[in-house]
Amino acid sequence: MKMFRTLSLLAAAISLAMTAGLALAADYPSKQINMIMAFSAGGSSDVQARIMEKYWNKYANQRWTFIYKTGAGGALGFAEIARAKPDGYTIGGLNMPHIVLQKLGQNAQFDPQKSFAYICQVVNDPQCVAVKKGSPFKTMKELMDYAKANPGKVTVGMSGKLSGHGLMFLDFKKKYPDVKFADVYYKGAAEQNVALLGGEVMVIFGNLNDVMRATDQMDVLGMASEKRNPFLPNVPTLREQGYDIVSDIRRCFAAPAGIGAKELKYLRDTFRKICTDPGYLADMKKAGQPAEYMDGPAFEAYVKSQYGKAEKALGEAGMLKK
Repeated sequence: MKMFRTLSLLAAAISLAMTAGLALAADYPSKQINMIMAFSAGGSSDVQARIMEKYWNKYANQRWTFIYKTGAGGALGFAEIARAKPDGYTIGGLNMPHIVLQKLGQNAQFDPQKSFAYICQVVNDPQCVAVKKGSPFKTMKELMDYAKANPGKVTVGMSGKLSGHGLMFLDFKKKYPDVKFADVYYKGAAEQNVALLGGEVMVIFGNLNDVMRATDQMDVLGMASEKRNPFLPNVPTLREQGYDIVSDIRRCFAAPAGIGAKELKYLRDTFRKICTDPGYLADMKKAGQPAEYMDGPAFEAYVKSQYGKAEKALGEAGMLKK
């Protein structure tokens, strides 16, 4: 009888522990989640995250608190995500190829292959060459010819040297060495656009989305994409115009490495629901955001696949960290 009572108590204790564990998992998230943004409010990364927030609120019972950690081409914010407590209550936005370039080219306080648990990719944003309306440059040929004839006179605004913009700039320098642009760097796309519209720079290498929101004030001379983009179908690609430049920026969300499996699954499942929601896709299209979903494991593999390309580009430019 005593043995039976002991076994009964043990079974009850195990059952209670299992129930408590399930309750804890079911309770996640039980408080607001910090969303770290590495680029300025109003830029394309921020605009996309705000759209996603709207649909997160549809599927989750806790809200996001936005925290902006800007500078160094996103490296400060990326590091903030990496060093956060991996309890599921801090996540953030990352950009490719920035995270790989910054690991290879400077003493980044994160490792793209070790520091993050990737939730998913949400955007594949092709880059473009844009000028302020009224610019004397109406075509890429006019721009390139002038820069070739006037070395260092054409100022080009970009968001960070070790960023997608910086990688595109290196590609231009390698393939067209007689064309001499003067590079100018900003904290993020919002400042970059202001600089162009204010006359501080003559040209920007920008993300499609950032330019899409200012097409009444900017002219796009060419898209750095394989084919014309449906958002700007009348704008020719750089390749169409004889310039072999293809470049994009991928945006994803991630948690710090070490996050619990249940919390990561919840985040991945919820983000997948958002990314396939017809309302979300309609809002993304309206905002000029080129939505492209890729799940976390696939994006992790993509990050690893880009190391060779980035290392070669930085090595040829003498920009690999010593």
